[in-house]
Amino acid sequence: MDDTSDISRFYDAGAEKENNRLERHRLERDMTWRYLDKYLPRQGRILELGCATGAYTIPLAKCGYLVTAVDFSAAELDLCKNKVKDERLQNRVHCILADARDLSAVLDNDYDVALVMGPLYHLILEEDRLTALQQARQRLTKGGLIFSTFVSRYGIWGDVIKDLPHYIELQKDVQSVLRVGKDAELAYQPGNFRAYFATPEEIPLLHEKAGFKTIALAGIETAGMRDDMYASVSGKRQQMWLDLLFSISAQPSVIGASSHILYIGVKEG
Repeated sequence: MDDTSDISRFYDAGAEKENNRLERHRLERDMTWRYLDKYLPRQGRILELGCATGAYTIPLAKCGYLVTAVDFSAAELDLCKNKVKDERLQNRVHCILADARDLSAVLDNDYDVALVMGPLYHLILEEDRLTALQQARQRLTKGGLIFSTFVSRYGIWGDVIKDLPHYIELQKDVQSVLRVGKDAELAYQPGNFRAYFATPEEIPLLHEKAGFKTIALAGIETAGMRDDMYASVSGKRQQMWLDLLFSISAQPSVIGASSHILYIGVKEG
């Protein structure tokens, strides 16, 4: 397994910032909830890998689900635990500090749903991504669902030009991302956002290799919509825009151009 201690330290140091991330990226949040609302069973047990500070954990528990919330950032998990306590959800949420590639601390194997919405961003090696999916699959009941997210190889460049305009000068990194989905190793500096950027084509194949049957693949930020555009409307009008974006989110051209890609599958066998 790849040493990801630098990534856990990255999130430990930025736990408070991560705590508000989905408030800044509301389209990602709202579109993900649309897919959760469409495919989640009405009740059941959820294994959430990469729970972070509980942005999905708390609402899911309030909806009546029993959630095992797992993260490898101690600082983020502590914030999640505090929210669980504040909301008096201790009887519905169990928090575990663990790596998605080693779920030996998760003893049950009868979960109805696995959410893997974060760990796969940072598993640079394909065998590590496969291991994480297999670990999740082993803990699902037959017919259990998986929701997983990836950062898109072709949809990230709008964010890059906005936040890191100088990155285009690092041509070794740029070409490495396009070719193999990650920064050139010699150019990587500890403390950076070390990540793996996936193509739409590889995502179903990886899950099918892990023993899942594909149900859906979708682009979460669609049609070139930015967060500031989405936030500029509200109420019924925002919901109508969300309806439109949801209706086109599974189009192949939209998937590739989105910053995040959502996969939904079911455990076979």
